[in-house]
Amino acid sequence: MIEKKTVCQIVDEWLEGKDYFLVEVTISPDDRIVVEIDHKEGVWIEDCVDLSRYIESRLNREEEDYELEVGSAGIGQPFKVLQQYLIHVGEEVEVLTKDNRKLHGVLKAADAERFTVTVQKKVKDEGAKRPRLADEDLTFGYDDIKYTKYVISFK
Repeated sequence: MIEKKTVCQIVDEWLEGKDYFLVEVTISPDDRIVVEIDHKEGVWIEDCVDLSRYIESRLNREEEDYELEVGSAGIGQPFKVLQQYLIHVGEEVEVLTKDNRKLHGVLKAADAERFTVTVQKKVKDEGAKRPRLADEDLTFGYDDIKYTKYVISFK
């Protein structure tokens, strides 16, 4: 069986000097290798082909047969690595908390331990007839949520 560590090292070699980053490598028991990469401005098919060829040039099909799929971390899919949070700061996201609250807001900040989302909340000022919308910053640890994903907007 092909080792995940080996594939990750090969991908890291290819990534050196590029703005792409590795999101995930999965290898099934029957040696189906799936490599997901991402980039702040999106992933180009030509780069997926280039990475696929690079990986194939480093693995020996004579020793082990495998199936290889290289692609982007799908838009609208949950974030898997910190860099995905970082490239989407300032953009609208959806967060599902462990207690099943679904929140929509703008990703304000992210670091290795936590991230902050600005959501709008109805607030009724004293003496006011109607509530108004006010921004509220909510901070979560990555273990406090089920997922965060980029919201696709067609405005």
